[in-house]
Amino acid sequence: MTATAVQGRVTSRPPAPERGRRGRATLYWIAKHAVAIALTIMFLGPLVFIGLTALMSDRQALTSQLWPTTWNWSNFADIFEKAPLLTWIGNTLMYSVLATAFMLLSSIPVAYALARFRFRGRKLAFLLVITMMMLPPQVVAVPVYLIWARFHLTGTLWPLIVPMLLGDAFSIFLLRQFLVTIPREYSDAARVDGCGEFRTLVRVILPMARPAIAAVALFQFFYCWNDYYGPLLYAGTDLDNWTLSLGLAAFRSVHRVQWNLTMAATVLAMAPVIVVFFFAQKVFIEGVKLTGVK
Repeated sequence: MTATAVQGRVTSRPPAPERGRRGRATLYWIAKHAVAIALTIMFLGPLVFIGLTALMSDRQALTSQLWPTTWNWSNFADIFEKAPLLTWIGNTLMYSVLATAFMLLSSIPVAYALARFRFRGRKLAFLLVITMMMLPPQVVAVPVYLIWARFHLTGTLWPLIVPMLLGDAFSIFLLRQFLVTIPREYSDAARVDGCGEFRTLVRVILPMARPAIAAVALFQFFYCWNDYYGPLLYAGTDLDNWTLSLGLAAFRSVHRVQWNLTMAATVLAMAPVIVVFFFAQKVFIEGVKLTGVK
């Protein structure tokens, strides 16, 4: 190597003071964001562990080896052979989608009335909505179960879906809080143009309330997807109406020595929720900010 080449390589490196400044800047950035980095590791750590365990063999799962020696992608196919996973996914989708749709259909008009109309007893009605938010579902579980048993609907998911046609207190509260912030000039202008209340709600208010609607819809969808207590209470006796939460609990008890298959089933249960949130996170976060959820 010639002296010119050596000199060129030496001069191309940044001087020692500059490298020291970069190192100090990196350390300062790490120290400044230490809490965020720690929380990120705490959040992603279990997800990474579940994903890696789902690709391990039976012998390696839950051993001291954290990295798969062999990548067993066949685990995701095996769980479909050992459990009716498609049935569980279909039941969970039906429960989540119908409950969310019924909730929006019933909660939006109630929230609009509480936010826009002036009538006697409006404050009392809003107080009742807040009271229903504070009422634990276990308090009324027995009488409500007896009512659905008289209609011969126990053993199905309909006792969890049909009540959504009567509205959801939490969703009504969030939607009402957002609709109050919309200036009345918009609805007044629509009425001047000849729009009735229903047309004003559909054409003017709903497009402006899209972030809040998306937020409450995602809240309801995620709750139904992860719900365990409700399906256990009403559909626990009928295997054909089990949801993913019930199915995963039973699958874990049957295959508790095969943690790789249990983790693979867990990954498939979490994947739809993660995908939905990934594509809707922008409007979801905007809706949460606008509705005042802390």
